[in-house]
Amino acid sequence: MPQATTSKWVALARELGTDFASRTAQHDASDTFVAENYAAMRQRKLFSANVPSELGGGGASYQEICAVLRELGRHDASTALAFSMHSHLLATLVWRHRHNMTPPAEPVLRRIAAEELVLATSGGSDWIEGSGTAVKVDGGYKVSARKIFSSGSPSADLFLTMAVYDDPKDGPTVLHFATSMKNKEMAIQDDWRVMGMRGTGSNSIVIENLFIPEGGVTLRRPKGKWHRFFDVITPIALGLIMSVYVGIAESARETAVAQAAKKKDDPITQSAVGEMDTELATAQGLLQAMIDIAGSDFEPSLATSNRILCYRTAVARAATRTVDKAIEAVGGSAYFRGMGLERCFRDVQGARFHPLQERKQHAFSGRYALGLDPIS
Repeated sequence: MPQATTSKWVALARELGTDFASRTAQHDASDTFVAENYAAMRQRKLFSANVPSELGGGGASYQEICAVLRELGRHDASTALAFSMHSHLLATLVWRHRHNMTPPAEPVLRRIAAEELVLATSGGSDWIEGSGTAVKVDGGYKVSARKIFSSGSPSADLFLTMAVYDDPKDGPTVLHFATSMKNKEMAIQDDWRVMGMRGTGSNSIVIENLFIPEGGVTLRRPKGKWHRFFDVITPIALGLIMSVYVGIAESARETAVAQAAKKKDDPITQSAVGEMDTELATAQGLLQAMIDIAGSDFEPSLATSNRILCYRTAVARAATRTVDKAIEAVGGSAYFRGMGLERCFRDVQGARFHPLQERKQHAFSGRYALGLDPIS
């Protein structure tokens, strides 16, 4: 599947990505957040690109943002993955706005466009269960929590997260809310020391006795149960996130073909390259299927969520195998960090950890097929 090349946003991603790539190895070696990349993206208004133009944004489509993430993933995977977290939150707000959902998303979308606000979340680590505690107080709740995997947090303005309230009537209830990263009750921990995706700034955030007014709660749902909310965010988020990993796989493939050309008459090399391209074609094709669903005016449903989750597993598996085969095609020289394949190998492993992880997805899809509640 060819990469989209006509969009001005993709052209911008390619321009910025070339610059970002010059610092990728430095951020990777030093475990530092890609702050200067975020600053450049903010200056060029990428963080408001998906906001509808009538609300002051760039008017980029969902498909264009996926292509931007894929292009950035080819150059600097950490920047791309951190941006995908902002992007899926923003795309969900845009979907809510277009479907006139309550509470209205228009005010925050206008703010994002006017102020080029950056969003961060703990959603992937919280997912269905939620984490942290919300204690009822006069006028609202006091929230305390430790939120892990908060990508892009060093440059974020708004944090979208959740906490669990032990409702005396309804039982454990997950409360969703947004809060300013400038609140004194919020503390970013410098604890992101990991195998790959080292520049994402996915630090933990410690929240201590943060007051959330009653009106600040945007969603209430039962803890540990599938909710319609997930039927909205699952298709939107996963197409964007998986675009990053396909970009990594495409970058690895490009490097591998250039290197393998030196021994192109070797039948083993030929076979490895063929296997690599087969895996990549699988990843690209299934990613497009995800984007076609989420980029349409889809009707949220458990059936759609299940299909997207199946695709997510298959794309992650194929992208990871693409990089494996790229290393095999190149041979021992791929082991040297300077070539970049070693970093691609470490970064692409992150595809395993986004919800639902492979084994959990298998259980979800199996239970759904058998007519059971997908979450046991």
